Amino acid sequence: MLNYPMQATRYEHIVLSEQGVPEIQGSTMKVLERVLSQKAYGWSPEELHFQYPHLSLGQIHSALAYYWDHKDELEAAMLESVRFADEMRSRYESPFQVDLRERVKQNRDVYL
Repeated sequence: MLNYPMQATRYEHIVLSEQGVPEIQGSTMKVLERVLSQKAYGWSPEELHFQYPHLSLGQIHSALAYYWDHKDELEAAMLESVRFADEMRSRYESPFQVDLRERVKQNRDVYL
C-alpha cells in the first residue's frame, strides 16, 4: 500500500487521508459517514452537530459541501465498498453461519 501524507483540500475542514479518502480534519470521521447519517435519518447540519458535538458546524458544513461537489465520485466509491463487502460475504462464511445452516437443515429434515 502506498503511503501519502494527509493532503489539504480547498475545503477548510476537509483533508484527504493517506488512502485518498476525504476526512473531517482533526477527527477520524470520513465525509461519507456523516453524509450517510444525514441521509439515513434526515438530519440537518444542526442535528448532526447535536449528534456529533465534537464536530463544529463549520466542519459539518464543509463535509456536506465536499460531498455535493464530489457526489458522483463518493457514491461510486460507496457502491464499490458495498459490492466488495457483498462479494466477501458470499465468498466466506463464518463458522456460526455454517453451524446455523446445518441446524436448519437438520430440523427441516425432522419435520418433513
